[in-house]
Amino acid sequence: MIIKPVRAAYVAILASILPMSASPSAAAEGGFTLKQVLSYPYVSDLTAAERADRIAWVQDVNGVRNVWTADGPKFTPRQLTHYTEDDGQELTQLSFTPDGGRLVYVRGGDHDANWPADGHLDPDPTADPEQPKVTIWSIALPGGAPVKVAEGDAPALSAKGRLAYVKDDQVWTASLDGMTKDGAGKDGIGKEAAGKPERLFFDRGKDAKLVWSPDGTRLAFESRRGDHAFIGVFVGKDQPLTYLAPSTGRDSAPAWSSDGTRIAFTRSPGAGGPPEPMLTQKPRPWSIWTASVSGGEGHLVWKSPDTLAGSYPDIAGRANLAWAVGDRLVFMADLDDWPHMYSIPAAGGAPLLLTPGPFMVEDVVPSRDHRFLVYSANTGAAPGDDDRRHLFRVPVDRAAPSPLTSGDGVETNPAIAGEDSVAFITAGPRAPATVASVDMAGHGRREVASGVPADFPTQALVVPKLVSFKAADGQVVQGQLFQRDDGGAPKPGVIFVHGGPKRQMVLGWHYMDYYANAYAVNQYLANHGFTVLSINYRLGIGYGQAFEHALHAGAAGAAEYQDVQAGAKFLQQVHGVNPAKIGIWGGSYGGYLTGLALSRNSDVFKAGVDMHGVHDWSALLVKERGLPDGRYEKGDWDEAMKLAFQSSPDADVATWRSPVLLIQGDDDRNVPFHQTVDLAQRLAAQHTPFEEMVIPNEIHGFLRRESWLKADTATVKFLEEQLK
Repeated sequence: MIIKPVRAAYVAILASILPMSASPSAAAEGGFTLKQVLSYPYVSDLTAAERADRIAWVQDVNGVRNVWTADGPKFTPRQLTHYTEDDGQELTQLSFTPDGGRLVYVRGGDHDANWPADGHLDPDPTADPEQPKVTIWSIALPGGAPVKVAEGDAPALSAKGRLAYVKDDQVWTASLDGMTKDGAGKDGIGKEAAGKPERLFFDRGKDAKLVWSPDGTRLAFESRRGDHAFIGVFVGKDQPLTYLAPSTGRDSAPAWSSDGTRIAFTRSPGAGGPPEPMLTQKPRPWSIWTASVSGGEGHLVWKSPDTLAGSYPDIAGRANLAWAVGDRLVFMADLDDWPHMYSIPAAGGAPLLLTPGPFMVEDVVPSRDHRFLVYSANTGAAPGDDDRRHLFRVPVDRAAPSPLTSGDGVETNPAIAGEDSVAFITAGPRAPATVASVDMAGHGRREVASGVPADFPTQALVVPKLVSFKAADGQVVQGQLFQRDDGGAPKPGVIFVHGGPKRQMVLGWHYMDYYANAYAVNQYLANHGFTVLSINYRLGIGYGQAFEHALHAGAAGAAEYQDVQAGAKFLQQVHGVNPAKIGIWGGSYGGYLTGLALSRNSDVFKAGVDMHGVHDWSALLVKERGLPDGRYEKGDWDEAMKLAFQSSPDADVATWRSPVLLIQGDDDRNVPFHQTVDLAQRLAAQHTPFEEMVIPNEIHGFLRRESWLKADTATVKFLEEQLK
């Protein structure tokens, strides 16, 4: 979904209403309507209490988000909140007190954005006359009602039940019971946390990543200061802040030792030096440090090799740094060209590879006793598991992984739900996401929650097939083919290209909300007269470091477009596909590749739907990096700007002949809305047929199910009109 800006050395900067009178293809043709398949439940933010057998998660059904909980060992689900509207207000960052007696969550905001909106306004997708705010809520368990605590974000709960959170880049605190009439708190956690929310301390940096000490008396945080960053520690208002081993580097990811005497953190170089090359890849070195909390003295534990593979990991959880038993540290690194977990003594030494093999580790959580790690990975015994996710566990001191799940499902987001229980989110080729649990040996699997509507077309859905094909330069690319073989005349074909680009489409309902929606649309198309090929093009995750960091891609040459071309050729040769009727659709980076396909190859791609795509990389480079600051050293800026434009749909707009539907929300915080405004003007000037759908106040990943339904309905209707 997101085009996240990164250094150009890593190949790319990564990141009138259409009439709606007729709903596309009524149920008669494919057995179900688009609205039915979009009624899938989406489950996210699964979390567990540290010392109680209690879990919680967010469940979204038709845009109505609510928090649910369940207690072990039976894990019978209970609904905690009772929101009733598709209001576009996110529910995120669920967090328990260690004993499970309290749950906090955040309501509102856009937590997947690249940058804030002008004025740092929070999203208002319903055009509410009252300005929405990001707020923190608290629930006393097992039977309490939600209480609004404060305006803020990024809550952190201590072992003593104290709340710290971020507001205006500073650290604040408030009573978990909210305000009483006399302004006094009722939870007995101390004078500082009772009553009116107040700033916990002043720090001249922009504060983030709050982590309480194990005993709940001290708070570690990142103090971000532009070109450098410190790890700070707050003890009390009568003591100065402590900064751990301050340097010119950027320190991040603080993690407390179990006895609370030390903090481990990562260190990357600060901003500065000669201009970064924009057209060649350069290693991003990093290191792991520990420091004494009492004095702040630092100790270098490990330093990455000065290689591309040794660069700071760009995967879920980033470094995933944590303490383990035996005074060891565990962390993520790409040292063998795959994102894997490693273990190293806190005193230093050689890192031990815990998860060897040609696969990617993604979600990682430690067991309660910190002797094991539980993780998801795209590997397993079944064919096609590199396009799925399964759960595994591994001890922190030896490479002995063992599977917890297997089969044709997609299992992600593990949460330690007891001494011998792991909860997780699971989905399948036909079954949308649910919560399930299994014991630490991989036995006793049970479904915890479902929420699938009675009329959801589970059995009518197709099971996508894993396929592969080769690009012009020899790169092998995988994809999923959605096809219902019901005979008759050849059908139109549609290419789907995901966003990110650091994403991977899987052989089932996706674990990210943006791509769960895309999976539903692809299923609808496959059941209503199309054959769909979803392409996992280079730059995506899941196939190794070289694939993910491909040369000459994105703004540095658009090499990944070869994979889209190869996918189209493959699809044209699939039995039952009309090779003269090929369309394409995608959002974000997928919108960019859709634009490239239509501008460069209107002879192949006869129509497309471009959702919030990048159309001029050079304009985005200027927004992200700014013009050179006037010093003599400008590096390869001029050459990079030229190549960035040449790698953009705008550069070939003169040969764009195929009709396109442009869709974007005008509060997009990932791709500037001007990218679509600019393209629309270029297409209009040369009379290239296009339609547009602008959704006022919506963000990049639409917050309301109603917005998705409008956009998806328009997408399907447009493809049907142009290709059937």
